[in-house]
Amino acid sequence: MTLVVSGVTVRRGSTVACEQVDLTVGEGEVVAVLGPSGSGKTSLLRAIAGLETPVRGSVAFGGRDLAATPVHARGFGVVFQDLALFEHLDVAGNVGYAARVRRVARGDRGAAIETALAQVGLAGLGARRVSELSGGERQRVALARVLAADPRMLLLDEPLGSLDRQLREQLVERLRDLLRASSVPALVVTHDHDEAFALADRVVILRDGKVVQSGRVVDVWRAPADEWVSQFVGNPAAIDVEPRNGHLATPFGPIAGVFPPSTARIALAARALALDAAGTWPMMVEHVRPTRTGWALEGVTRRVSDPRHPRLTVHSDDPVATGETVRITVRGERILCFDATGARVAVHST
Repeated sequence: MTLVVSGVTVRRGSTVACEQVDLTVGEGEVVAVLGPSGSGKTSLLRAIAGLETPVRGSVAFGGRDLAATPVHARGFGVVFQDLALFEHLDVAGNVGYAARVRRVARGDRGAAIETALAQVGLAGLGARRVSELSGGERQRVALARVLAADPRMLLLDEPLGSLDRQLREQLVERLRDLLRASSVPALVVTHDHDEAFALADRVVILRDGKVVQSGRVVDVWRAPADEWVSQFVGNPAAIDVEPRNGHLATPFGPIAGVFPPSTARIALAARALALDAAGTWPMMVEHVRPTRTGWALEGVTRRVSDPRHPRLTVHSDDPVATGETVRITVRGERILCFDATGARVAVHST
């Protein structure tokens, strides 16, 4: 079944938390609502769950308007960032609570608990006290609890937000596989673009309560709607450039064969740069960090002297020592270009 949110507006007193939000989540699909703190993400999720009443718009599931359907009757499994586990119960007691609420027969609850725990990789840990669990294990218990209720849809509010960066990176793939295996539609609210892109099929980006872009993960990544979205999803800050005598003048060096509008700013995302022994830009490597697919090299060209100036980031299959100088080629067709208003515009390259 499909979730359809149409023109939903939520107010908190005189404050508009989210305004005229449209989104859909199809059967078995994972959609991430992405935005900074205060952008209206959680208010939207609460409206979908039935915990907030929209002042305008509708929430429908399976073709049925949910305006008159109370929270407990919607059949949605909700996990909030604080997890809300019952500290006085063991793991099985926490997961079994959902089965009890769903009125699963007493004799069948044990099987339901074990199935849910196995789904999240915690088989055999039913007797462990919640207080003895690691942060990642507590997160998975919270997921097992909603899965034991056999939800029609999953609503996850910052599902990995309470964990440190290293643990989030370890768990994001497990969570992605879990969401896929559950086959129910899922809406994930997060402020972390890496998390959103790793988990979701599509993303909806909120800013100040309004949708500024939505679409497939790959499309938003490659073609952000404007300069704000570009930087929010992890691209470097845009810089002022100037077309000049057949090339584009930049603080890093010239880029040949690129023709943006006469007044433009560009962002040199990592995918627009490539290591190339014959490249025209030298870059001194200042920092090296591992990624899922190799290494990210961060550094500065010799032409840049201002320490406040954006650094360059280029991907490498192999690590490079800090202090080493590499050479870079710019892929003109992958440059992100913005006009004076911040809107993305086409850039032509030869």
